Amino acid sequence: MVPYVAVAITAVILSLVPLWIGDSRTLTGVAVSGLLFACYATAFNLIFGSTDQLFLAVGALAGVGAYTSAITSDRLSLPLPLTIILGMIVAMIISGLFSWIAVRRSLGIIFTGIVTLTFSLAFDNLLLGQRSLTGGETGMVIDAGKGAFFRGQIPPYYVFLTLLIGFLLAYVAIHRSRMGWAFRALRDDQLSAELSGVNVAKYRIYAGAIGGAMLGLSGALWAHVEGFISPATFTFVHVDVQVLVMLVFGGIGTLLGPVVGSAFFTYLGEVLASFSQLRLIVEGVLLIVLFLALPQGVVGAIVIGITRLRERRKGLP
Repeated sequence: MVPYVAVAITAVILSLVPLWIGDSRTLTGVAVSGLLFACYATAFNLIFGSTDQLFLAVGALAGVGAYTSAITSDRLSLPLPLTIILGMIVAMIISGLFSWIAVRRSLGIIFTGIVTLTFSLAFDNLLLGQRSLTGGETGMVIDAGKGAFFRGQIPPYYVFLTLLIGFLLAYVAIHRSRMGWAFRALRDDQLSAELSGVNVAKYRIYAGAIGGAMLGLSGALWAHVEGFISPATFTFVHVDVQVLVMLVFGGIGTLLGPVVGSAFFTYLGEVLASFSQLRLIVEGVLLIVLFLALPQGVVGAIVIGITRLRERRKGLP
């Protein structure tokens, strides 16, 4: 019950943010972006934090969902809900293929990262090259969804808040199931997991496919909420680096690590918005301090502290 209570409390706290922001369109946009990155980080946490698959194509997979949905809705005039589902499915298939390749070729963490990073760079070049479809570096204005409620100022916030809570609940449900048990087993020791009868290949592909579906859905929704996408929206530096930093800060493999990390760095980015170089320095220093002092991340350190406190109260050594 504790994980579900934590998600409920998170939902209540985040639902009150628009009251604090007020009528500021700029701050609302920052908050929506923070929720988007929390969704990205949660999906990445399911893939990397659960099964040690370093997918350095978070932005590319979200971009696949975004451009698939945008192109099929604007150019083919397909219904908007259908195009969003199509974007999610395409991203899910590609992500699942990454996991399948990694398993078939016995790729370690580093080589999996290299393969997915190569895809990310290739996807960026594809968007720039297919100007007739994607608009190239100038981007693509999306007409589908124009005038809908989610193009307003406040509704996008609650759209992505609902998506984030859904992702967190799915994360809890997965980790409380047999699949979650298998994830923990293969993350702790792959060889021992195999000897225990865990089908490592199957569960890694499951993690990759589910995480990819989450990323594709997030990207597709963002495309229609924002009404504009460009290659710069989904670059490795803009998305993957930020997501990795947020997750490391919050705590890899923890439920609320992605939320804490995205909230902190979204706020920090707004505070240091006028000092771009200073922001990079501050983020770098924070990460160094974090790795030295809190290698488990903020949420991980809190969980460990609570566990030790309970053991002391029970008189355990």
